[in-house]
Amino acid sequence: MNGNSPPFPDPPPRPDMADRTIFDGSEALVGRTLGDYRVLRKLGRGAMAEVYLAEQVSLERRVALKILDTDVAKSQRDIERFIREARAAARLAHANIVQVYEVGEHGSIHYIAQEYVEGENLGQLIKRVGQLDAVPFVQILGQVASALMRAGDAGIVHRDIKPENLLLTPLGEVKVADFGLARVFEETSQPRLTEDGMTMGSPLYMSPEQIEGKPLDTRSDIYSLGVTCFQLLTGRPPFEADTSMNVALQHLRDNPPSLEGLRPDLQPDLCQIIQRMLAKNPKDRFSGGRGVLQALEQCSPGSSGKGFPPALAPSPELSSEALLEFRQAATQQLSAVMAREDKTRPLLKTPLLWASIAGALLLGVTLGLPDRDPYLLAVAEDPQTEIRNMGRVESQYELARRLGTEEAWKSVPLYFPGALQYRKRAEKELAELYLTKDRRNEALKLFGQFVSRNPTDSQLHVYGLAGQYVMMVLDGEQQSAFQIFERLWPRREKLAPFSPEITRRVYRHALDHHPDITPAMRTEMNRWLKRGRGARYKSGDRSGGS
Repeated sequence: MNGNSPPFPDPPPRPDMADRTIFDGSEALVGRTLGDYRVLRKLGRGAMAEVYLAEQVSLERRVALKILDTDVAKSQRDIERFIREARAAARLAHANIVQVYEVGEHGSIHYIAQEYVEGENLGQLIKRVGQLDAVPFVQILGQVASALMRAGDAGIVHRDIKPENLLLTPLGEVKVADFGLARVFEETSQPRLTEDGMTMGSPLYMSPEQIEGKPLDTRSDIYSLGVTCFQLLTGRPPFEADTSMNVALQHLRDNPPSLEGLRPDLQPDLCQIIQRMLAKNPKDRFSGGRGVLQALEQCSPGSSGKGFPPALAPSPELSSEALLEFRQAATQQLSAVMAREDKTRPLLKTPLLWASIAGALLLGVTLGLPDRDPYLLAVAEDPQTEIRNMGRVESQYELARRLGTEEAWKSVPLYFPGALQYRKRAEKELAELYLTKDRRNEALKLFGQFVSRNPTDSQLHVYGLAGQYVMMVLDGEQQSAFQIFERLWPRREKLAPFSPEITRRVYRHALDHHPDITPAMRTEMNRWLKRGRGARYKSGDRSGGS
């Protein structure tokens, strides 16, 4: 073992590719289990991956499982891009962004497990209804802008905003999907397009600077969103041609058709927002999603007679449950509007829906961001504000999941101490939040509580030991980590299903640094790492010893 290797080394090399043929073809995957995921049926495919509906066995929930194409998986560069997709998206906790749960591999199969969103994408919606009226359009635009604001704050450029990557749930929520082309940008070193050129993105929606291979920032996504908005309102993109090159040339040199001329029923202020998003020069666009939201607010003068109502600003005293009910009312009304299939009649315009939209533009951001912007009207201006009791543990946990804050996760065991399963999951999330934010003392204290207050054979007890192991490694206390491992190893079958990520970190470090790992233990740990992070232990599969 190399004492100079990093505390958590890179994964072992991929296994021999001989097992690839087992999984070739969509039919071969259906009914099989990849790690913790049982594949149910194929949903579709993208540029680099096929998408399946699967069940995550340990948590009994449905997920969308993206399987990297076997031909693409031959290229290490594309495997790294696939992994980068998951890592970029996993950083973004927001109600309007598809949540990534895990990235892993099973033999030669590389996959991403993410939130399964029922409903349709906006491309399908436009094919069904033709074009949108301003009312549902503004609701959609506000939610997408909110998601891009969160991505921009995290330093993420989506690079492929288009109707097919914007999903609409039956409740009227819009979720941005597929950060597969995302690229982290730095203030000092802007990324450039790779030699893939125009294949990284959809030519119909690409910004001029993306086509030219120039440095990209959030304003490129604003342009692509502007193209998407034009299509949502007119039924077609602003530029069309018989070849991708001709479309690209139009993006570079031609002005889009007049939206006001094509849709005279729309308010001029709204058309001007789209026009600004489509500016050729990035400096002339909104700097990001926050600017779009502010523009939507400013074009709502209320008494000016233009038809835009004043924004609804919930008071700081408004309870968390009231916020959720308000947002739900807005999205339900959007859902009702979206459900109409009559293409010959315009979509509904009602003052009540305008009011709900104005609220949703604010509340969609409020509920989706851990770091809340005062302009966007958070639950309260004090970030330490008390989270209200939602009345039901399921609602309390969902609120905590949406907010992702320390106070929100603490509210679950505070208000529902007897709901042991939800309390366990919330406390686990809180510990990992501390670990992510490098709040080591608090994380170590919570892991210690898991060990001390739970029976020695419980999941939380074993998870607490694993957390202590990770903390000892991070603090350079190798000998203490080895002592904890001796207690952890006999109970390892309870850890892997509960926390595959912690299991992976423990095993990878132990393999490289623990002086007393036997060949049998090494074989078992390597086998688990190769077959997937979420793999379950079979009863009696305890080769090796402590």
